[in-house]
Amino acid sequence: MWKNRGRTGRKRRRKQFSSLPSNGVNQSHILEYIQLRKWLKERGFDDRNLRPAQFSDTGRGLMTTKAFQAGEVIISLPEKCLLTTGTVLSSYLGENIAKWKPPISPLIALCTFLIAEKYAGEQSVWKPYLDVLPKTYTCPVCLDQEVVRLLPEPLRRKAQEQRTVVQELYTSSKSFFSSLQSLFTENVETVFNYDALQWAWCTINTRTVYMKHSQRECFSREPDVYALVPYLDLLNHSPNVQVKAAFNEQTRCYEIRTESHCRRHEELFICYGPHDNQRLLLEYGFVAINNPQSGVYVSAAHAFYLLVIFDTFRNLTFGRDGPSWRLLTALKLLCLGADEFTYWKKVLLGDIISARNEERSLNIAAKICFSLIEETQHSLHQVTWLEEYNGADAPKGLVYMVL
Repeated sequence: MWKNRGRTGRKRRRKQFSSLPSNGVNQSHILEYIQLRKWLKERGFDDRNLRPAQFSDTGRGLMTTKAFQAGEVIISLPEKCLLTTGTVLSSYLGENIAKWKPPISPLIALCTFLIAEKYAGEQSVWKPYLDVLPKTYTCPVCLDQEVVRLLPEPLRRKAQEQRTVVQELYTSSKSFFSSLQSLFTENVETVFNYDALQWAWCTINTRTVYMKHSQRECFSREPDVYALVPYLDLLNHSPNVQVKAAFNEQTRCYEIRTESHCRRHEELFICYGPHDNQRLLLEYGFVAINNPQSGVYVSAAHAFYLLVIFDTFRNLTFGRDGPSWRLLTALKLLCLGADEFTYWKKVLLGDIISARNEERSLNIAAKICFSLIEETQHSLHQVTWLEEYNGADAPKGLVYMVL
């Protein structure tokens, strides 16, 4: 068993984090953050309003050193600090990318650069940033199949689709990776292996901001909308805040402006978008507690297969207020009596067909809800079994997502 992977290790970590003050512990003295801030200062970013900190509930994040009012810019990163496809093309990889046919995607270009720079180690100009990036991720694509099987069916299906996307991306990029052999002393199959691509893909998927770039002939037609923004990507997500984020063409900086008040010496949050917990786990590898956007997805197995005809089996959820409109509509279609089939279009428009149809659809909704609760309890028992007998920690958020 690996060190700190068992029950004693988990208790030690819980005690460590529970002892942290609720407003976080300053981490500015840690070498990797000192080097990152020095590196950013050389590129024109010298912010004194935010500092790295460790929080008991969210892990690492950014703490304010001053109060922010609604409408204030909370962070502004100069263009020189951003890592984009422009950065890649101006590097030693640019010539190879420009010559390669058919053109690679902007995503693969960024993945390639991250892998190559990580391999360069001390020689990399981007080392101070690479050193603070996560070494591993908790996105479903990174989870063991044993863990993925415990997820509810809708999420499990999405996780398997995500894994397929990354595997196909790796397979289709092997020939391009081979063309870079002259740039490396080590075999490129060792440098650009599947684990390396998975790490780079997760880095881009979880940490980039949206920033549209002009189309370049050396890239495929896929949208070029990625930008890695050092330091800013330490900001954690909260569904209860609102911000405005964009690249300012006048200042040539990527800026985030808060629309709410934040007090001094508190963690500063941004909102990654109005995502439910399934989307957050898929895209970022975590869930938000008390997420107002959250819902419980109902799999197609819980509904009649003929509903596929009406395309109503997608996004069937239970929210805080009960079954969603789409779920109820699907159930109402399922519960139509023989004398009511001709009214199916009215159901799709939201009309009430009969008291009997309303009652039957609500009863089935309740049965599905109880079925989901039973499945959840079963999965929670399995998670507990994995922790107790395998000595493996369940990934962050798994206990919430088995619901």
